[in-house]
Amino acid sequence: MTFTQTAIRIFNQAIADYHVKDNVDTPINNPYGRDEIENRLYLKCWIDTVQWHYEDIIRDPHIDPMEAVSLKRRIDQSNQDRTDLVEQIDSYFRQLYSDVHVSEDATINTESPAWAVDRLSILQLKIYHMQEQVNRTDASEEHKAKCQAKLDVLLEQNIDLSTAIDQLLADIQAGRKYMKVYRQMKMYNDPSTNPVLYKK
Repeated sequence: MTFTQTAIRIFNQAIADYHVKDNVDTPINNPYGRDEIENRLYLKCWIDTVQWHYEDIIRDPHIDPMEAVSLKRRIDQSNQDRTDLVEQIDSYFRQLYSDVHVSEDATINTESPAWAVDRLSILQLKIYHMQEQVNRTDASEEHKAKCQAKLDVLLEQNIDLSTAIDQLLADIQAGRKYMKVYRQMKMYNDPSTNPVLYKK
């Protein structure tokens, strides 16, 4: 089983587990051990799934303004947790391939493996929710047909992205590519770099 096959299986498990209660306040029950990469993948997709629903809720035109502000804070924290987790997954890959002899003509990728995995996790959510639209009994046939066309594209993208990630990992393992990790430097979260905060 390839890395992406394992990841997709775990992502879909997290999505299914979340939708048992379909509530953003549901506590996570991660079935994998803390030191396993599977644990990080499950947590990654759980965070993405909760945030997906945060984004739905905050777009309610009738939402109470104070509730919206509170929810925006939760979205900000979720984004930070997501970024931190991507960096943890990249650290896993760095350790996994730490003994690889890198070829002199090795090239670097436009993004690290974990940021590609981040996109793969979110893609599973798009597929899940687009499939929901296709299956709706209260929607018109025209709506369902449009959603089916979109779903077909997402499924094709899933194959392409999975293939690209597995190829990237194979190239890193063989020394044909090398990875560098640039830690996210989000200035708006830092009281020393956000002028709205440090000028107060």
